[in-house]
Amino acid sequence: MIIEPANRTLTVKEYYFSIKNREIARLNAERAAAGLDPVINLGIGSPDGTPPRAALDMMAAEAVKDGVHGYQSYTGIPQLREALAAWYKRYYGVELDPASEIQPLTGSKEGILLTSLTFLNPGDGVLVPDPGYPTYTSASLMCDARIVKYDLLEKNGWYPDFDALERMDLKGVKLMWTNYPGMPTGAQATPELYRKLVDFGRRHVVLIVNDNPYSFIRTSEPLSILAVPGAKECCLEMNSLSKAHNMAGWRLGMVAGEAAYIKEILKVKSQMDSGIFRPLQLAAAEALAAGPEWFTELNAEYHRREQVAWRIMDALGATYSRDAAGLFVWGRLPEGISAPDGRTPGEVVSDRILYEAGVFITPGFIFGKNGENYIRISLCAPVPVLERALAKVALNVNT
Repeated sequence: MIIEPANRTLTVKEYYFSIKNREIARLNAERAAAGLDPVINLGIGSPDGTPPRAALDMMAAEAVKDGVHGYQSYTGIPQLREALAAWYKRYYGVELDPASEIQPLTGSKEGILLTSLTFLNPGDGVLVPDPGYPTYTSASLMCDARIVKYDLLEKNGWYPDFDALERMDLKGVKLMWTNYPGMPTGAQATPELYRKLVDFGRRHVVLIVNDNPYSFIRTSEPLSILAVPGAKECCLEMNSLSKAHNMAGWRLGMVAGEAAYIKEILKVKSQMDSGIFRPLQLAAAEALAAGPEWFTELNAEYHRREQVAWRIMDALGATYSRDAAGLFVWGRLPEGISAPDGRTPGEVVSDRILYEAGVFITPGFIFGKNGENYIRISLCAPVPVLERALAKVALNVNT
């Protein structure tokens, strides 16, 4: 390079899974040369199922039409915004104005950076959960914000300790990231939790941003923080079709909240892209119209998968909750694992299983200090693949 990169690149690293996927590709090449099967990747939560048939049919029908391949509205077509509003009303009991309280996104991950760019000035404090999604931290750092970690602990059910939050120095804190059902922990949302978060945000003048993509996965009832009276005053909510509709690669999400917040986010978003492909938006509207039977069938498959993932955790001596939600099983490793060279117990176990058994399981340290003694298994693999992983892990443990 003939110039130096921006200082913000010094505060963040390449995304962990980007690095790990290259490593796994290298290992797969070596394994193929040695006549071995590829690594079984139980890392990232990328659903392997097929989207609703109506969405696929709409996409196929619309994509071949003339006049649909140009730039689209920055705010999304009315059909998509209306479908998102109807989805929130039907399943969450939340009334949203489709014209002013919803902003479609190219996935909710985009929304994390957009929201950060919209509301954070250099030095502003951001409450980030530990453990939590690493992008909350990296997006905040790229805005030169100040990270203020708050603990999520197993003994507290992976919920915030509100007494501890009240004792913290909240001067200059402007935004708080929350994520329920939690990733990586699987802790489920409750109406009481959301009421406490709304109360906290209003009293301390902190914008609560709830990341909510897992609310239909292995849960009996989807919940939204926006269902709490007064929540729109101090809350935004991210959501997406990635997990609940098997459409992760389609990159379709949303942010919802008070019109004034959405208007500000649009100022930033409109500088960064030129809308979502129209057939994608129409297909998303069809997916959002799916009835409860779609989610019943989806979860029946994930419940079959979790049974095998639990057995993998058992083989590793890890403890876990059978009441967790979302796309992952999160397990605490047994005490006494030797972790030399500054590595965490989760790293040691993950590396051993990867290199000796050919199975990749995510080490919990990437989600924060409170995840160092944990590992995470993705349920985004069919039962036969999970069973092969179980056999490999069990053989490794017993030799």
